[in-house]
This record gives sequence, C-alpha cells and structure tokens, in this order.
Amino acid sequence: MSTTPRLALATATVLIAVGVAGCSSDSGSGKTSSDSSAGNKAASGSAAPLPGTTPSGTPSGTAAGAAAGAAAGAAAGKPSGTPDVIPAGPGPQGSYTVQKQPAPGTCSYRYTAAKEPLPDLTCTPGATNPKVTQATLKTTICRSGYTADIRPSTNITGREKTANAASYGYKGSLKDAEYDHLISLQLGGDPNDPRNLWVQPPSPGHKDGAGPNNPKDAVESKLKAAICAGKTDLAKAQKAIVKDWTTALSALGLKDQKPAEKDPKAEEGE
Repeated sequence: MSTTPRLALATATVLIAVGVAGCSSDSGSGKTSSDSSAGNKAASGSAAPLPGTTPSGTPSGTAAGAAAGAAAGAAAGKPSGTPDVIPAGPGPQGSYTVQKQPAPGTCSYRYTAAKEPLPDLTCTPGATNPKVTQATLKTTICRSGYTADIRPSTNITGREKTANAASYGYKGSLKDAEYDHLISLQLGGDPNDPRNLWVQPPSPGHKDGAGPNNPKDAVESKLKAAICAGKTDLAKAQKAIVKDWTTALSALGLKDQKPAEKDPKAEEGE
C-alpha cells in the first residue's frame, strides 16, 4: 500500500489543529474571542449620544425628545419641565407686533392639589426682560411707572390672547381669564415674548362673568417688594414663580412678606 495517502491525511490533521488554535485568542491582547466581543458591547453601550439627540439617542427638538429629556431629568432628581436657565426675551420694544402662538391644542394646563392652574412649561417656560438685572433694579422694576412704560397695548395682547386660548384649548369666557405674564413685568418678565404669556384660567371659587380672580397677582406683588428690599435675588424670584407660583413665597422663605406699595401707573398683576 502506498504511503502517500497516509502523509496527506497527517498533514491535513496538523493544519486543522493549527487553525483552531489560532482562533482561540485575540493575537497579542491576551483576550479570548468571547472577551473581545464583550468589550465591543461595552464600548458601544457607553458611546456618547450624537449631536442633536438625547442621551438615549432620541432626536432633540421633538415631542419624543422632550419626553426623553424630562425622564432623564426626573431620574436625576430634577423636577419635570423645570428649566435650568430661563430664556431671555427681546425686551421692551418701541412698537410691539402680534406674536405667533403655539399651535392650537398643543399646550396643556397643570393644576396644583388645590386646583390652581399652572402653565405648560414646554409652551410657556417664561422669558426674562434683559433690561432688568440685579444691577438695574432701581431704574427698572423698583421705579414707579416702569411697567406702564413697557406694557404692550391691548390691541396687541387681545389678539394674542385669543390665539393662546386655542393653544391651550381653553373653552371658557376670555373675560374671566387673564392673559398672564408668567414672570410678571414687575418681576422682570419680558413684555411680549410668547414664551412668557399664557391664558390663565380662573382660580377655584370664581363666579362666571365676574372677571379674572387671580391670587397670583398678590404673590407677584410680595415678591417685588422682597426683591426691592434686598430680601431675595431677582433670579431666584423668577425661577420660583416659573416653577410654581403657589409655592414661590414659601420656597424663598417669604411667607410673611407684605405686598409692594400700589404703583398708581401699573395695572393689577403687572
């Protein structure tokens, strides 16, 4: 019997053994193939999110992205929807124009346990007046007549109010609702930025046809008095009123604060 077939069979067996041994490790790394696979999975799981996305990869600037961002904030212990920085508006204008409002039905009211209305912080996150700072208080909100000087006319705000009511799906009488500056003019809120204005429904106990009954106005007056007396900072008061106007005074330790003196040139709630 020829020895050639036996030699060929032996050579093939050796080659197969060498090939299997070569696949068992990552050359020069000391890791097995399973270790390498695990490392790749770990690396892909810790990759930074793409620009314009949330940490989960959801595109930002969308409803899904907003929801993902809110969930991430809640997981970090941050109140849902509360902005880290309140946006700055354009400030007072020599001539105001009617501002575009959110699309109809895209905003939703929130309510406290006592049924007091709060705005949708996506539609109405507040907006500050860049002319009002801690350094300019004496010449702005702490000066009599300042809010009257910068207030838009009802010819402008009346049309905005009607459109904003549709944004929030408000069906009640507009005469009983206030077109409210979330950060009031007397607290350094922007006069006509749509992010700072919302149709505020009547508070509990309101009688139909009686006009707005807005306890938020009294809170704003007390906060202004505290700011002008140096009892709290402007920025802290603004953040407190945006978060929840019903808890703003207690959050700043101002539960016993008296209202500011009535400015004869200002409207109620400015």
